[in-house]
Amino acid sequence: MAKTVFVLNGPNLNLLGTREPAVYGAQTLTDVQNLCAQAAARHGLALRFHQSNHEGQLIDWIHEAGQLHAQGELAGLIFNAGAYTHTSIALMDAVKGTGVPLLELHISNVHAREAFRHHSYLSPVARAVVCGLGVPGYALAVDAVAQW
Repeated sequence: MAKTVFVLNGPNLNLLGTREPAVYGAQTLTDVQNLCAQAAARHGLALRFHQSNHEGQLIDWIHEAGQLHAQGELAGLIFNAGAYTHTSIALMDAVKGTGVPLLELHISNVHAREAFRHHSYLSPVARAVVCGLGVPGYALAVDAVAQW
């Protein structure tokens, strides 16, 4: 059975393609999903791809990824938590509690933006961080997780 790569997207990422295209680009979340599916297929990985504007739903999916991890069936979790990156101790606790191997991802370079975006609650529990590479960063993240 192929291992699974989970790709989770947080609030407002459903607006990709129309929300601040100068920052996030013109590609849509469907484009991101297709890019991830192609990258996962290259590595023989199954893909679980989700987006939610609700913190509790994201936590439930982290718990699902944790169950796969406990069964040895998870390659890793790629997580663009959006603004929750900078505010959610609950998401950090979910990652920490499940022990999932996490790659934190941001489309923009959060360190070149507003000061409040410079702090991440997820970075301390992440194996790696990808930021500022735009939508292509998702494929690179899948490539990295495939090597774990």
